Amino acid sequence: MRKAGILLHPTSLPGSAGIGTLGKSAFAFVDFLEKAGMKLWQVLPLGPTGYGDSPYQSFSTFALNPLLIDFDDLAERGWATSALIKKPSYVKAKGPVDFGAVVWWKSHALKEIAKYFLELMTNPDGAGKNFDPSVKMEFFSFCRENLFWLRDYATFMSIKSFYDQKAQEEREEKKCDVNGSWNVYWPKKLARHDEAAVEKWINEHSEDFLQTEVIQFFAAKQWQALHEYASSKGIEIIGDVPIFVAPDSSDVWANQKLFQIGKDGNFSAVAGVPPDYFSATGQLWGNPLYNWKNMKKDGYAWWIARVKKMLSLVDYVRIDHFRGFESYWAVPFGSENAIKGKWEKGPGIGLFDAIKAAIGKKGVLPLIAEDLGVITDEVRALRDETGFPGMKVLQFGFDKNERNAGALKNVFLPHNYETTNCVVYTGTHDNDTTQGLLESLDDESVVLIADYFTGEKNSLESAKKLVKSKKLCACMVKAALSSTAEIAVLPLQDIYALSSEARMNMPSTSGANWAWRAGENMISGEKAEKVAAWLKNLCVLYAR
Repeated sequence: MRKAGILLHPTSLPGSAGIGTLGKSAFAFVDFLEKAGMKLWQVLPLGPTGYGDSPYQSFSTFALNPLLIDFDDLAERGWATSALIKKPSYVKAKGPVDFGAVVWWKSHALKEIAKYFLELMTNPDGAGKNFDPSVKMEFFSFCRENLFWLRDYATFMSIKSFYDQKAQEEREEKKCDVNGSWNVYWPKKLARHDEAAVEKWINEHSEDFLQTEVIQFFAAKQWQALHEYASSKGIEIIGDVPIFVAPDSSDVWANQKLFQIGKDGNFSAVAGVPPDYFSATGQLWGNPLYNWKNMKKDGYAWWIARVKKMLSLVDYVRIDHFRGFESYWAVPFGSENAIKGKWEKGPGIGLFDAIKAAIGKKGVLPLIAEDLGVITDEVRALRDETGFPGMKVLQFGFDKNERNAGALKNVFLPHNYETTNCVVYTGTHDNDTTQGLLESLDDESVVLIADYFTGEKNSLESAKKLVKSKKLCACMVKAALSSTAEIAVLPLQDIYALSSEARMNMPSTSGANWAWRAGENMISGEKAEKVAAWLKNLCVLYAR
């Protein structure tokens, strides 16, 4: 069945203080999707973000990001007071996300709200408070059902908070860099996840532990409500799972035998990609690599749990860097760049057979393979054997390096799609916006793109007019929807032809990434109604 959708991470939603949340604007966006004839909403990874605010570097692959929690909803449920959710003056109501301000405010406020919630459960009738006793049972049920990851995550965050503070104090005292990472700064027994030491920490820091569980309960309840509302409107959600997890995460700390970690607690090798025409030194990501041999011994139980958890939250899962399951670039720990890495074999089809058998899924698993980058015949064969759709990015269809290699033989151009089993994007979160790209291209490329999408011979002047009027960006949106790809996904920025200031991420940089937020008029109001009608007509025309 042909479908279309929009890519928009919840942090980019408008309407709430400081950052997009799972509140009213999220529900309004679902309404917009329905009006636009869209059947899909794609989001980025939903986990709690750490340094750099990247959703691809999370403290847990199982947890939800506390920053997405909507405070107004908590107050409406009776789980917070107006005083506890009051926005401080340093948090902006509109504009890009100021992560520093938002994290400082919401992390502290959530702890106070969690305390209030725990007090309600202990004394529901105290001080005239009304508290539904069934919520208490819901909370305990949530903790019990998610024990396999929640216990380690709550413990990790408690220990991390304590030793991050100590490391900060030492940095200030010694006026030098002190690495507070779990495998560097924590006491040895805690760092090695010694069960007795972990249990002792939980008992001595039960308040921290319970607060983290409550905060995850808040996020889960709000996400569940949003997902159910989307389902009622015929909207499915595409989630995102990075192949690798962050080094500073409960996932690695609690499952060290499943990663390439030496007896000293250091990583033996880390993830990256080899040198190519984008980078002479490759890309050094620094994520710990899996010990696939050990993972295979228990039937890939951790991966099965990971995919199961994601499919309880969303309807499809996009797996980032799919090629790493066939073979991955292993870089020796401590390297300054990725040049000295080497290819190592991944788990191949065995992993996906195990996941499918455990989940009991008939047919193809609802996974999407991010098969971008240097893709070999072996990677294509694995993708085809799994049956997962791969990705096509229209912007890549006009990359100069590809053109020089073989004129218009680029596999990202719609007329070259070798299968309908793929997902086409105008661009992704890692690309410039399509309008921004068009405005930055050289003259030859602009004319070529204008010719391709208009079917006419354009002069440089006419091509530039098409860019300036934003008609060429609209042509690329229509091209994605009219393509033979089963699924078409459009970033909201491209639907509104926004320029580079609306870019979500610029890989290998830090500072201003992940901060873009949509305007309220992009999801509701007269402007949004017109855009939704335009999209709905295109979806009808192209049978999506």
